[in-house]
Amino acid sequence: MKPTLLVLAAGMGSRYGGLKQMDGLGPNGETIIDYSIYDAVQAGFGKVVYIVREYFREEFEKTVREKYKDVKCVDGSPLEFQFVVQELNKIPEGYTLNPERQKPWGTAHAVLMAKDVIKEPFAVINGDDYYGKDSFRILGDWLRAHENTKGQYCIVGFELDNTLSESGGVSRGICTADAEGELTHVEEHHNIALAQDGKVYGDNSKGEKVVLDGKALCSMNMWGFTPDYFCKSSEIFKGFLDKNIGELKAEFYIPYAIDCMIKAESARTELLSTPSRWFGVTFKEDRPGVVAKFQEFADKGIYPTPLYK
Repeated sequence: MKPTLLVLAAGMGSRYGGLKQMDGLGPNGETIIDYSIYDAVQAGFGKVVYIVREYFREEFEKTVREKYKDVKCVDGSPLEFQFVVQELNKIPEGYTLNPERQKPWGTAHAVLMAKDVIKEPFAVINGDDYYGKDSFRILGDWLRAHENTKGQYCIVGFELDNTLSESGGVSRGICTADAEGELTHVEEHHNIALAQDGKVYGDNSKGEKVVLDGKALCSMNMWGFTPDYFCKSSEIFKGFLDKNIGELKAEFYIPYAIDCMIKAESARTELLSTPSRWFGVTFKEDRPGVVAKFQEFADKGIYPTPLYK
């Protein structure tokens, strides 16, 4: 079984100021998604599904199909691609969209857009985050081991120290697990940054500034699901819309859907850990550092250059 990689690429990246998903950052113009797909293929994934917006789908799909036309899976078969659109009006029947709403419905809604094209265990990642080779290997192994299971998912947690930006405070969901390693809660913290005293500070869900453990595992939106997730999440989305259909900014996030499943005891989520260091372009100021990192990877032979020929 070859798991599928679902890439959340519908966001424009307002803080960064452009379509981050198509920004060439590698030595030969490679994007962050290019590296994620390379690592996923090496880890045994066989299909990539992109979640995009309608207005840039055509350009995006053309670029992707040309770039990866010669990419082969580990078994020698061609890498498959599909493209799915996330738009505001893609909601269940019986709900009337607020005509003033412009903001997308969030990451869990984006995942639901792929329910008709994914029938196998799958990973979810952000299109503008670099996760590292080990993370994809760990996640790929977990997905293959859970091909025939239901109601059991996973999240790859990154050590908080390995996810900070030198350009400003970031938001992270700090994960809590029980003695069996099952996720019990994800608490969102904001304005997380390393201070001059060497400690990591952030604002908790109550708005209080607290000291955070740099070794604590946090969510970078790297999840592993089996296909039954779609049915469970769809029902939770309806409940979310019952309360928020008239709101202009309320979003249906993956951690919210998972938290609902945990509380209802309808699914368990295993908290995995990775030694990889995350990086991305949260801010414009992050870009030079990411470019330098990919150049370093090329110089050390960690990745071929160019990445795709």
